Order: sequence, then C-alpha cells, then structure tokens
Amino acid sequence: MTQTQPTVSARLGANNYGKAEVNLMKVRRDTPRHEVRELQVRVAMTGDFDAAHTRGDNTDLIATDTVRNTIYGLAKEGFGSSPEEFGKELIAHFVRTGPKVTGGFMEFTEYLWERLQVGGEGHNHAFVRQMPRRTGRVESEDGQTFRVTSGLENLYVLKTTESGWANYLLNERFTTLPETHERLMATFVTARWEYNESQADYDAVWQRVYRQLQETFTDHYSPSLQNTLFRMGQAVLTRCPEISRIWLQMPNKHHLQYNLERFGLSNNLEIFHVDPEPYGLMEAWVERAG
Repeated sequence: MTQTQPTVSARLGANNYGKAEVNLMKVRRDTPRHEVRELQVRVAMTGDFDAAHTRGDNTDLIATDTVRNTIYGLAKEGFGSSPEEFGKELIAHFVRTGPKVTGGFMEFTEYLWERLQVGGEGHNHAFVRQMPRRTGRVESEDGQTFRVTSGLENLYVLKTTESGWANYLLNERFTTLPETHERLMATFVTARWEYNESQADYDAVWQRVYRQLQETFTDHYSPSLQNTLFRMGQAVLTRCPEISRIWLQMPNKHHLQYNLERFGLSNNLEIFHVDPEPYGLMEAWVERAG
C-alpha cells in the first residue's frame, strides 16, 4: 500500500500579481504634427493576497483582465509625459481602487520612433522605429512615495580606431591573444540609473544620458572596454546631477580581422569576421564618491 506523505507546514512569502506584456501605442493628434509613443508594460500589485493563495478566496481581488483594461484606459486619460510618470499614475490608481492592494510596481520597455525625413524635414505623421530601447521600473509600497529606475538597452555603438588591449597578463598557460594598440571596438550598451531626488524630468534626463553615452564613447583612446565603461558612467554623473549612480553592461562584440593573405590579398583593418559568441562581458556600477 502506498503511503501518503504528510503535508508540510508552509506559509506564503513575498508575492505579487498583475498583467505582463501589455503592448500599447499612444498617438497624439491634437496638432497636425502627430506624436507617437509605444510601450510594453508590466504592472504587478502587492498587498494582502494571502487568502487567495492559501484558501482560494478571491474576495476583493482586482482581475488581471481589469489591470490590462486600466493600462489602456489611463493611457487615454493620462500618459501626458514620461513612462515613469505614467507608472506612478498606474500604481496610485490600483492602491486607491483595490481594497487589498497596498503597493506594486510597473516595468516598461519603450520602443523609440523617429520621424521619417522627407526633403530634409521630419514628416508630420510618418515614423521609423529606432534600435535602442528605453526601459524603466517604478515601485511603491504605499502608492504615494515612489522609487524610480530608468534605463536603456540595445544601444549598438562601434568605433573603427582609437582602441586597443595591451599590458595584460601574458605569461599564462592558456593566453594566446596578442596585444594590440589598434583594433575595432563594438558593444551593445545596457544601462540603468537611480535618482537622488523624488521628482525629475525623466524624459529630459533620458535624452541627456542617451547623448552623453554616445559622446563619451567617441572622445578618447580606449585601452580597454572597462575604461570606456567607467568614463561613460562618470560623464553621465557629471552631466546629470539628478542621477545618484548608473549601472552599465557592455559586451565586447568581437570583430576579428580576417586572414586574406592566403588569397594574396592584404587586409589593413578593412575586412572583419563578426564573431557572434562567445564574447567578453563587462558590468559595473559607477557611483558618486563622497
């Protein structure tokens, strides 16, 4: 006879629920020159949900279908500025309307659209999607005070000179890579940053970070990707006093000079094999000192 194992004593730990991958586009048509913003949104609520988990009692719970509808409805009525401010609106709404909701978070990815250029001018209502994506997270425990983290991902940058890799540990059994003071350097930049104040012009800060990362990538000889990462973070903190610290992730997307000598051809850093994997990966927080 098979014996049934006794049920262990358990309690519910940290939990949340909500709706994920809600895809939203808002078109502003109040002038002939339209504006578009496209987001993918996740909203999660926290609160007193023990009964639903442990007893199957759904009393006073907000349905996740309602969460989805609310995102679209509030986007119509609000979402007048940044995605971060929209996140604050959403969390405050669910805390206000959900009897068992005490807080929550909203995460977003914004897909960036720029105007199509026609005759040297941006078209009023035609756009092209850009490669970088804007990201962020807004969280609150009470629906009134908020912690905001903003970011970006998939910023693909490359420079064809002013980069090298030398003076590293060479006298090591498995090291085969030769030193170089001239190479092509490329990376996908992922960043996220935290604020040292409760309110900020999030759209303006994001644009400043976006521009500064690109400017700093170009303005120096890079002895390593690590050094460039630190320089980029330091430059962002200098330009953006609202930011307390920034995290950067930068893979080294290897572009390897291809051997054309076997075909009787020279290759003066002109033809490269783009190696998809494996790749070096650098990550660091750059923080204000003192």
